[in-house]
Amino acid sequence: MVIMISDRERFERARARFDAANAEDPNRESADGRERPKELLYAERMTAMLERFAPDASEPLRLAARCQHIQRWKIPRAEYTMDRIGYLQWRKQLQKFHADLAGGILRDVGYDGATITRVASLLKKEDLKADADVQTLEDVIDLVFLENYLAAFVSAHGTYEATKLQDILDKTAKKMSVRGRAAALTLIEVPAPLRPAVHAAMIAQGLEGP
Repeated sequence: MVIMISDRERFERARARFDAANAEDPNRESADGRERPKELLYAERMTAMLERFAPDASEPLRLAARCQHIQRWKIPRAEYTMDRIGYLQWRKQLQKFHADLAGGILRDVGYDGATITRVASLLKKEDLKADADVQTLEDVIDLVFLENYLAAFVSAHGTYEATKLQDILDKTAKKMSVRGRAAALTLIEVPAPLRPAVHAAMIAQGLEGP
């Protein structure tokens, strides 16, 4: 007898597998008074932000958001040279790793090749700026960073000059869409001391469409 699996059940199975993979993260981050696996917490924040920013997101986009950093700790940044070239090599290898790992899970739970290919394309950020879903994923990534990780980043790099921080924020804003930049000023909560710099970056890149 063939047992049919509903689309919803298949999606939940995929998400559960993604979460189980990320729950293996040996790195921990404190949230709501308890320690959590770092990449599992990141995945949950990605899903929550996508629901806030694009509640009607497609299924491949929702899947990609949940596995954006799947088992990222397995490819440490320290394995690559600490320069721009090394950073780009690391990011490219990560994208392939995430796409391959997520693709295997999606295949196991019954997704078709077209969906697997689409999720991989999103994870690799192919056609950023031209592909609406890729751009939405980038916006969500940046919004999660600004709301949940910017303060810790600044604290960890306390020797940064204000101009260097502003340059980082300007580059972040440049990757975002007009809608994403507007959301950075209205949808998320940024620590008060950092709001002026975030606001300046978003305004500088523009809040109005062409």
